Amino acid sequence: MEMSVSLEDLLRSRDERASRQLSLLAAYPGCSLVSLTVIFPGQVKRSKESLIVGGAAVAAILGRFSRQIKYSEVRDLETGYEAYFMVEAPAVELKRICCEIEETHPLGRLMDIDVLGADAVPLDRRFFGFSPRKCLVCGQDARLCMRNATHDLNELDNKIKQMIDAYV
Repeated sequence: MEMSVSLEDLLRSRDERASRQLSLLAAYPGCSLVSLTVIFPGQVKRSKESLIVGGAAVAAILGRFSRQIKYSEVRDLETGYEAYFMVEAPAVELKRICCEIEETHPLGRLMDIDVLGADAVPLDRRFFGFSPRKCLVCGQDARLCMRNATHDLNELDNKIKQMIDAYV
């Protein structure tokens, strides 16, 4: 089940996701798009743990928006777990709730929930008063730790396993 993916695979997957997002927004006018990916460092993006996080994220999203969802799609890919939800609600309203899920769910730090309106531009969490994502290990700005390779992959993997074990 666990397979390493290349940078080329990840970039191709990102392009395909962007294309999928555009086609869904075109197919469901009047809806906003909630686009979920699971955050897993390293070259293995699909594992038992990523499926647990993805399932928890989908359950959280369905729990908040089920009556407003006009279309949903879950994709369990080697390049990572992703899901799309076309929701009949303003993107601004959805983003605030999705940020709350990311901030309060026990696995929320491993969820990347983007919200796109008709303009197909993802809304920024900072616009809603949410701080940049925190590092799993030290709590600093995650982008700085990632850019500086502050923590090794084993450290991150151990923290992720602890989070998932506590959740399960």
